Amino acid sequence: MKFEKYKVMTNIPIHIAIIPDGNRRWARKRGLPVFEGHKFAAEKTLPKLIKKLQERGVNYFTFWALSTENLIERTKKEVDVLMQLMRYFLKSKAAELHKKGIKMKIIGNREKLPADIQNQIRKVEELTKNNQEMTIVFAINYGGRDEIIRAIKKVESRKSKVERLNKDNFNNVLDTAGIPDPDLIIRTGGEKRLSGFMLWQSEYSELYFSDVLFPDFSEKELEKAINDFASRKRRFGK
Repeated sequence: MKFEKYKVMTNIPIHIAIIPDGNRRWARKRGLPVFEGHKFAAEKTLPKLIKKLQERGVNYFTFWALSTENLIERTKKEVDVLMQLMRYFLKSKAAELHKKGIKMKIIGNREKLPADIQNQIRKVEELTKNNQEMTIVFAINYGGRDEIIRAIKKVESRKSKVERLNKDNFNNVLDTAGIPDPDLIIRTGGEKRLSGFMLWQSEYSELYFSDVLFPDFSEKELEKAINDFASRKRRFGK
């Protein structure tokens, strides 16, 4: 699907993506095990942000739940906790989101995920595929470079000539096929980098960096980011 350049007439981003940094630091500051930061973020912070985004009329929301590096570099105990939280969200929260008319899509390399999570992902995507109120994209075992490499392999497997590739048909083999590029990418936790997130799709994304650790990233903080976006003039290279 080809997307034209979006004009945000109301100054509300059509697509907001969040890199949720700071869960472990939040827990350590409170003398808690690191998994408590992830747990609080999944059970408390994320649902409130989703509700706020829906109220503000944002059409697409992408949340980077687990990077390819996280899966390799984090301890087995921490990864196990993250997987349990994914199971919780996919099973417990998906039904709630479905009732609200929200479509769910998962991007990333699914092959490395546990079989039961892969199965649950398929069920959730099938359940919500016709919903139109809002689309939530969870990036699980996702990395920008990994996505591009997998996309090129798809092109090769389809016997398409590489010479015929252009930016529009390449979009169709990415994990995000059918989804507009993010207008606004927010990173919490004080770091000022994208860490490989949506390398292809972020070409003209506006970037917003917050010092607030993700578990404390409230609806008010989200509003600050949206208002900052609204104050910018987007030129798309013009």
